[in-house]
Amino acid sequence: MLNKTASLYVVATPLGNLRDIGLRALDVLAEVAVVAAEDTRHTRVLLDAHGIDKRLIAAHEHNEREAAEKICALLARGESVALVSDAGTPAISDPGARIVRAVQQAGHPVVPVPGPCALAAALSASGLGDGRFLFQGFLPAKPAARRAMLEGLRDLVATLVFYEAPHRVRETVGDLLAVFDGERELVVCRELTKLFEEICRMPLAQAPAWFEADANRARGEFVLLVSAPVPQPGLSAQSERILRALLEELPVKSAARLASEITGVGRNALYRRALELRDAS
Repeated sequence: MLNKTASLYVVATPLGNLRDIGLRALDVLAEVAVVAAEDTRHTRVLLDAHGIDKRLIAAHEHNEREAAEKICALLARGESVALVSDAGTPAISDPGARIVRAVQQAGHPVVPVPGPCALAAALSASGLGDGRFLFQGFLPAKPAARRAMLEGLRDLVATLVFYEAPHRVRETVGDLLAVFDGERELVVCRELTKLFEEICRMPLAQAPAWFEADANRARGEFVLLVSAPVPQPGLSAQSERILRALLEELPVKSAARLASEITGVGRNALYRRALELRDAS
């Protein structure tokens, strides 16, 4: 049942398998006045599969501002709206965040209707999600910017999670190998919940050959997960003392760099320890 006050419902929809939709999501889609969809044709297939006949409007990355205005006008008239993306949860590496913000700023309620999410599905099946993780989403399309971003993530003690498109996945995997240690594990999740779903785990160094062995492996939508770097041996008492003192006055990156210059210890090991100290404080 919908709220008495007209609301925007952010509804998660299946990644591929049309059965992966919650009962509450179906109720909301059937009861709202309008469904705002990233691709109305795609969403029509989902609604038809569940016997729902509903007015659709477009809400994608190229018209988010106009869509937000239209949705706010509907809410002001007392008509509730459901926001959906093509697959998974809206506003997570998909359009929707601007619309949600505009609706909130206009004073209307926003109600999440949780369900499928490629991030959660991939992490749960990767065997890497037993601690800290960072969801980066899509990396920059340009090689230089992509490498620069990966350099900034290289020493982060966390599982790294990326989304990637088929036309760029080989390049991205090549950059991962160029920046990260080849012994770190890569889990490739391809076409989650769809007919050709594939989840494969391998050392990062073996990934280019894995893709090269079968052209079909570069097809579909991807979630790529990279294991955290292997912890380095502990620092000496003197290095630890110097790093702690510097962290009281400096940001993590600057403290690690200066501690490395003073002690001669590798900057990466100091940076990792600095992150641990910061998180524990």
